[in-house]
Amino acid sequence: MDEALAAELARMAAEDQRIRRPPKGSARTMVRRLDPKTAMEFQGIDAENANRLGQILSDHGWPGTSLVGEQGAHNAWLIAQHADHEAMVQRQALELLTDAVARGEARPRELAYLTDRVRLNEGREQVFGTQMRPDENARPVPAPIEDRERLDDRRAEAASSRSISTCADSCGNSKRVRSSERRRTTTFGAFSCVT
Repeated sequence: MDEALAAELARMAAEDQRIRRPPKGSARTMVRRLDPKTAMEFQGIDAENANRLGQILSDHGWPGTSLVGEQGAHNAWLIAQHADHEAMVQRQALELLTDAVARGEARPRELAYLTDRVRLNEGREQVFGTQMRPDENARPVPAPIEDRERLDDRRAEAASSRSISTCADSCGNSKRVRSSERRRTTTFGAFSCVT
């Protein structure tokens, strides 16, 4: 195992999560307005992490469990997941992660999340229903899903199915979303979305 690389990925992931945490005492909402300084820091951290991840991918391929351990592989995924403004790095990460999952070097659940993220960033519908977007009232709703009727089948096939609950805030529709996904944070320009 490459301890130095695992430690570097841990530092990068810790910084990624630090900037995504809402300020102490603030309400956790789907969308929060970032002040210009925080928005620039947010984008800078994501760009720096994506750039370094791109170098790691070029040097090592996907940093899987045998190279950096389970936590290290998870940290690499987290950085790829948030590399929204570095489409080439995110796309390369998806391709390498797909192969790593097939070899048992990464988690299928993380592949489902990154697949959906890349598809949405490319203007396509997600296939596993992992990504949320704020509605007009800043409530979390699933981003568009391709062939919603087969969603549970695809999740089962990808071994990505976890605790699923009904989102009561989905405009009267019984849309199903994972409760754990409501707490994840995504950035859209100067907005940070906590899901």
